[in-house]
Amino acid sequence: MDFLHTRMKIVKRSGGRSAVAAAAYRSGTKLENSWDGVTHDYTRKKYVVHTEIMLPPNAQLVYTDRRTLWNSVEWAETDRNAQLAREIEFSLPAELTFEQHLSLVREYVQKNFVDEGMCADFAIHDKRDGNPHVHIQLTMRAIKEDGTWAPKSRLVYDLDENGNRIPAKQKGRWKNHKEDFVDWNNRENGRKWRDAAAKAINEALHEAGILQSDVDPRTFAVQGIACIPTMHEGTAVRALEKKGIYTDIGDQNRAIRDWN
Repeated sequence: MDFLHTRMKIVKRSGGRSAVAAAAYRSGTKLENSWDGVTHDYTRKKYVVHTEIMLPPNAQLVYTDRRTLWNSVEWAETDRNAQLAREIEFSLPAELTFEQHLSLVREYVQKNFVDEGMCADFAIHDKRDGNPHVHIQLTMRAIKEDGTWAPKSRLVYDLDENGNRIPAKQKGRWKNHKEDFVDWNNRENGRKWRDAAAKAINEALHEAGILQSDVDPRTFAVQGIACIPTMHEGTAVRALEKKGIYTDIGDQNRAIRDWN
């Protein structure tokens, strides 16, 4: 493995998506979304080699059930444009065994997400085509000590230099602003989680005694390498190329490799 492919995105209700549907797809299971009454059946999906839910200490134990967890998330959000979950995907070294993949993912998820208070639902996919990878679905609300969902933001009063509230223009009101309950949406987290994935992969490779250059999460430009990065091919493109059917992405990657 000489590169790190990662993808991060938000499951948004405004995009016609649901946390239940996303969880069903990644895990290859059948789940009913009680919020909209739609059942999502992906039990025919193959190559899901492992699924697991990891919870922070204050989470309710019933959340170990996938349907219960993500339906609870759906009902905690009332807005039509609600952000329901965060998805993180990254490639796993084909040089490692399934057991090594599982150990790598568990440690990464625990350190970066569960220890921070998130519920994590992950699935390892492996078609035995040299492209094993993991999908991690994360909650976006913190859980309070009593096990209930915390608000995403809270109202904070502006204070003067003496620590007193500042009157607003409207009589009887005070100046205030909203603050996120947790910092999980900070933009720098994307780079932090990507760097942590590269570190976890490199450590797993070293422990397995695999001697190679470390996976570097930085772009070629940042590394000072005068190369063009290839495009992510994905399982559909790889399947076509394996059958000898040329694709646009495959052609572009061949041209890029020749140029490099």
